[in-house]
Amino acid sequence: MVSLSLSSHQLSSNQRFIPISIFNSHLRYFCSDPQEQPQNARPRSRNASKTAKTIANLINSKPFSNGLLSSLLSTISKTTVLRTLRLIKDPSKALRFFKWTQQKGFSHTPESYFIMLEILGRERNLNVARNFLFSIEKHSKGTVKLEDRFFNSLIRSYAEAGLFKESMKLFQTMKSIAVSPSVVTFNSLLSILLKRGRTNMAKEVYDEMLGTYGVSPDTCTYNVLIRGFCKNSMVDEGFRFFREMESFNCDADVVTYNTLVDGLCRAGKVRIARNLVNGMGKKCEGLNPNVVTYTTLIRGYCMKQEVEEALVVLEEMTSRGLKPNMITYNTLVKGLCEAHKLDKMKDVLERMKSDGGFSPDTFTFNTIIHLHCCAGNLDEALKVFESMKKFRIPADSASYSTLIRSLCQKGDYDMAEQLFDELFEKEILLSKFGSKPLAASYNPIFESLCEHGKTKKAERVIRQLMKRGTQDPQSYTTVIMGHCKEGAYESGYELLMWMLRRDFLPDIEIYDYLIDGFLQKDKPLLAKETLEKMLKSSYQPKTSTWHSVLAKLLEKGCAHESSCVIVMMLEKNVRQNINLSTESLQLLFGRGQHERAFEIINLLYKNGYYVKIEEVAQFLLKRGKLSEACKLLLFSLENHQNVDIDLCNATILNLCKINKVSEAFSLCHELVENGLHQKLTCLDDLIAALEEGGKREEAAFISKRLPRLDNLNGSMPNHSTKKFRPIKA
Repeated sequence: MVSLSLSSHQLSSNQRFIPISIFNSHLRYFCSDPQEQPQNARPRSRNASKTAKTIANLINSKPFSNGLLSSLLSTISKTTVLRTLRLIKDPSKALRFFKWTQQKGFSHTPESYFIMLEILGRERNLNVARNFLFSIEKHSKGTVKLEDRFFNSLIRSYAEAGLFKESMKLFQTMKSIAVSPSVVTFNSLLSILLKRGRTNMAKEVYDEMLGTYGVSPDTCTYNVLIRGFCKNSMVDEGFRFFREMESFNCDADVVTYNTLVDGLCRAGKVRIARNLVNGMGKKCEGLNPNVVTYTTLIRGYCMKQEVEEALVVLEEMTSRGLKPNMITYNTLVKGLCEAHKLDKMKDVLERMKSDGGFSPDTFTFNTIIHLHCCAGNLDEALKVFESMKKFRIPADSASYSTLIRSLCQKGDYDMAEQLFDELFEKEILLSKFGSKPLAASYNPIFESLCEHGKTKKAERVIRQLMKRGTQDPQSYTTVIMGHCKEGAYESGYELLMWMLRRDFLPDIEIYDYLIDGFLQKDKPLLAKETLEKMLKSSYQPKTSTWHSVLAKLLEKGCAHESSCVIVMMLEKNVRQNINLSTESLQLLFGRGQHERAFEIINLLYKNGYYVKIEEVAQFLLKRGKLSEACKLLLFSLENHQNVDIDLCNATILNLCKINKVSEAFSLCHELVENGLHQKLTCLDDLIAALEEGGKREEAAFISKRLPRLDNLNGSMPNHSTKKFRPIKA
């Protein structure tokens, strides 16, 4: 055996590290010859029938077509369909096979619908999965009813994809169509909420479970609650649920205790956790700690750097006949590394081989890489990483993220980018092997790439992280801002949508950059959509932002959208711009949206704002929209606004010419009521038109005012352009 002890020149001043030559020599002791390592070993399905395998192989190897399986149609049975679905690799092909069997007369069962839903959800085809779910009753012609397990499957799939809101919406939909949630449904929801830190919402769902639906919790429910509250640093609340279990006749199992032990250890209360373990047998007869229990205790002591106690727990564990597993050994290796107990780590490595027959795995290597990186020994860390390839130990996300982050901290961005490219090309993040990726650990390389115009490269890794259901708000922010700086605003907006779907709150700066960018690119519709998302995020845009968006919408002739912006401004008490409001009305009238135009002007005046009515009326007259001009002038008079007598004259005369004398009279009548008719020069024409139209009473009404008007005309100069009725304060 090669010794792992280190000489003084192998120690840094503050931190010890393991030379790669020593680690490699030790590794050879554990690892078999690389040639003996099986490649791409996959567990073979022992239960799949020969027919199912034949069908699946055909579908997996060839493009799907209706004639592909015609010769095997007679051999298809319920069992064959179920097994074939599980063996098809491509979810889209699985769905085609599912539909093909249905077209050939096969009656799918609840089980086959459930399996198909699971396949779609597992592969993140979530929109397809949702449509499939709500088509079950239709496609089965009512023979298969929607039941809670279908919804449970998709709720879990949404959660695994990080779509928390979608899970909750589906739960609400489930209730609205009278599908009663089961204890499994509630267990899934509680797990989702607590993983997101929504402890108050979790309590509400728990109360709804007991009160509204009368669903009795089971041991799994309490395990979820205890784990969730403990991981949210609410250990006391976890114990409250632990004590509540007896009232629902739920027996605590070893998982319950392990969860409590984990919560206590995370809170630094390792001694209390140990006492709890010691009391397990006394509390429940036949209930004993297992390997997970002791491994959790060992981790707790290692976190406090009390490694001597951790080793005592290891001995206690083995004395009870429990055999440490790889996780136990890796936990100890990590703790001993962090406590710089390298001699003891050598003993643990030797014990791994002699007692357990274990070899160092990915986690072991990651621990050593992390130790070297923390000590600033980056070259040694890279050598350990290279040795993983030599001994065919697969690297995972943690292997890459630790090195990439350390390289960025050192300023070696070229090497960091090289590893980053390798991470993407090998699809390490998409592999379910190893630790789940931590999106935040890649922020340094994201920032570097975005600063150097390589945001697309950063985004493609972000998308891989999203597929694994892991994301970080800061990562989104970095990449979105990178797109904005490169002028790729639509790409930034697309990521913003992903961010919002995952219930993250974007920085206000993101919205400002995107809106400004879309306006610069002459894309006001996207600017408006971004502004709407900004409001939903509870941000209040600046008044200048509102006006800029509105101005660009008007410039591009977006009539309806510009009116929507005015309505939103009124709802948010944002100051209006009289010129923009006037232009918006002209655009609406010009597009024939007369009702909308009058709706907007009414809202504006109701909220204390005005428009240039005479300008709009003149616009309408020029375009022959006389009825609308008349209605607008009437609106102005009713609201005690100034009117231009020449404009009124022109409107009345033109209405008379097209035989709309009733409208002409209504405008004249309103002018009379307001005492503004004396300067009208169109009265003779109006009287003639009224008489010709058989409206003698209206003509008489106007005639009674003519003498006085004639007298005034003879004694006063013409001031037909003079405006009357000042605006009331």
